[in-house]
Amino acid sequence: MYKEFYGLRANPFNVNPDPRYLFLTRHTEEALACLTYGIQSRKGFVLLTGEVGTGKTTLINKLLEWLRLQQVATAFVFNSRLNVPQFLDYMMSDFGIPCESRAKSQILLRLYNWLLDRYRAGETAVLIVDEAQNLSEEVLEEIRMLTNLETFTEKLLQIVLVGQPELELKLKQPQLRQLRQRLTLRAKTHALTLDETKAYIQQRLLIAGSNGAQIFEPEALASIHQYASGIPRVINLLCEHCLVSAFVDQQKSVGPPVVDAVARDFDLVGTTAAVAETPAANANGAEKFDLVDALRSLATLADRLRQQDKDLPNERKL
Repeated sequence: MYKEFYGLRANPFNVNPDPRYLFLTRHTEEALACLTYGIQSRKGFVLLTGEVGTGKTTLINKLLEWLRLQQVATAFVFNSRLNVPQFLDYMMSDFGIPCESRAKSQILLRLYNWLLDRYRAGETAVLIVDEAQNLSEEVLEEIRMLTNLETFTEKLLQIVLVGQPELELKLKQPQLRQLRQRLTLRAKTHALTLDETKAYIQQRLLIAGSNGAQIFEPEALASIHQYASGIPRVINLLCEHCLVSAFVDQQKSVGPPVVDAVARDFDLVGTTAAVAETPAANANGAEKFDLVDALRSLATLADRLRQQDKDLPNERKL
């Protein structure tokens, strides 16, 4: 709706995890290097964790893009609410391994022979499991057992577990200590700093076709960073609806008042103070900001705003 008005070819703040828009901070580069090194060196198990909305899936999509260019066989499990038979069936299907039998022993034997064939051909295979914090202990134990598919010197299957910080807490449970001990490399995603937020927004605008003209005023960028606490997904939602709001009012640039109004619509006003709240204040009964609940509220409000945009009178869209 606003793309032509701002001289853009595409929507710069789509919340889909498009690898073209991956923003490489120092932390992101380290995480991507850790993942690629772990796979190339056949380390077996790599862990990627990060808070909600910090770009884990975008990073994984970039990794998958690179792996496919290298013609590496991949299986990407993005639904972690599976039992063991469902998990094995999904993995085999995504790898493209036919197996007529539904018996677990036959599935594992077929997988082992397939991995051996790839190993002899100098190739590897990578299993990536997203939202791994939701995996049951039974499925996590099954994943651990998959690392037993190996030669005397190397792991045949490279596994990347991706999840929220709760995954790290889950792996600290005594019954999962064998899995924890097999994690050879760990990587993390982080919230953006103020300077990174400014560069992140500018990069997305340029990729979407901007000629470099100022669309967000410097003070507006600072407000967006503050309201979003540096979380890329929240930054995207704020920027998207700031552009919609400014377009409706035919404003060529987004100023702080527009950001403040959108933040109020998303119920983000005051959340920064809650995030920075001291432990002592929390102990005295102050309510703690829940980022997960805030993101869910943002998604709901975003849907409502999109519907409102569709219902705008034609004369206001021109």
